[in-house]
Amino acid sequence: MRVYLSENAFFDILLSSAEVYKKECLGFLLGYKLEDRFIIEHAFSVQAANRKHKGVIYTDKNHKKIEPILARFDKLQKIGDFHSHTQFGPTKGLPIPSPEDKKGMVPDNVYLIVAINNNEKTMPWGENRDGTISGSVSDFFFKISAHFLNGSTSVKRAQIHCPFPPGF
Repeated sequence: MRVYLSENAFFDILLSSAEVYKKECLGFLLGYKLEDRFIIEHAFSVQAANRKHKGVIYTDKNHKKIEPILARFDKLQKIGDFHSHTQFGPTKGLPIPSPEDKKGMVPDNVYLIVAINNNEKTMPWGENRDGTISGSVSDFFFKISAHFLNGSTSVKRAQIHCPFPPGF
């Protein structure tokens, strides 16, 4: 499985993660799913989330407010979500799904995890061998991974392609 991340979605995910750094961000991914790939056109941050250092809570009550609006988009659907794992003291944020993350996954959706840490050394953006993308911007180092359910319970990593970051 592959994930194609647009320039707009890439920017939105980085900004959402950096804005609330030291607490987790949460947002939704809009795009479409094909047989062997997800195309992410847009990402939007959830403003009504209860953020913590290790977790973020979002209620269905808040989501019901935006469902009618999302239903009006003919060509784009909500195809998953993104959230961040942040550095806490010396413990680095990792782009690996936690047990809670895995419990919340549903079939036919994609989930991006943004590890955001203090930038110790400027690194150019690029696609990594493990299917992630990473690089630094300003005070932050980001590493983004994508995950999906393979079958009903097996979580797999998808390979992210983002033509924008390598020249960022």
